[in-house]
Amino acid sequence: MNFSDRLAADAALIQSRLDRALAGRADQPVIHAMRYALLGGKRLRGFLVLEGARMLGAGGAISAAAAVEALHAYSLVHDDMPCMDNDDLRRGLPTVHVKWDEATAVLAGDALQTLAFELLCDPGLGSGEVRVALVHGLAKASGAEGMVLGQALDIAAETANVPLTLEAITALQAGKTGALIGFAAEAGAIMAGADRGPLRAYATALGLAFQIADDLLDVSGDAAKAGKRLHKDAEAGKATFVSLLGLAGARARAVALVEEACDALSPYGARADMLKTAARFAIARES
Repeated sequence: MNFSDRLAADAALIQSRLDRALAGRADQPVIHAMRYALLGGKRLRGFLVLEGARMLGAGGAISAAAAVEALHAYSLVHDDMPCMDNDDLRRGLPTVHVKWDEATAVLAGDALQTLAFELLCDPGLGSGEVRVALVHGLAKASGAEGMVLGQALDIAAETANVPLTLEAITALQAGKTGALIGFAAEAGAIMAGADRGPLRAYATALGLAFQIADDLLDVSGDAAKAGKRLHKDAEAGKATFVSLLGLAGARARAVALVEEACDALSPYGARADMLKTAARFAIARES
């Protein structure tokens, strides 16, 4: 199976698991908003969970993949709100607070976050020790030492109206984007009881390359393909990898990071080919 087919197949499996997790829940706007927020997307983070587990021989990873996607969906719902990034379009559709209201968006995001940890309690993921390690890893990646910290630093930079240095942007994005990608890449190693080092190095480089690709899309992407409003960073006067490195410099940095990510997987040989292709996809995507 080639990478595109594998990514699509994994996305379908993840969507099915998320649908099952929400089946039979109350007929309430917040539940409808949760389902809506979980529709679409590349599911790259979930793919990293599943492919890492496959590579290392760990079975039953679907609930962990769904958990990462539920957590990611929560972050998008909240990031899109007026108090944060103030976006009205996500994946080509109205954002949750636009389709419903701000209160429903807050609650849907909260519920998606708790759903992620509920999914990580699935006995199919392994022993109690493994599940605790997964819960701990996702909590660290998504909280005040990871994704939330990155978002807070981003907001603080906008409020201070002081352009960030390249070093500061790298640190910010390591939390805002890289931390969750890092957990997704390491989850398979957690379930397999394997050394996390190579996958951690892979994910560190991949997460930064992914964010540089986002910055490039914001400048030169197609809004119809991206499914969201572009040129936001330039309009807000925000420092980005593109504004500091230029288009050519940012592209070159992303390519170098992808090669760094692929090199980190050398201990796995050909078994890591799908993960290497995923890294290359991360900087070639149009959304």
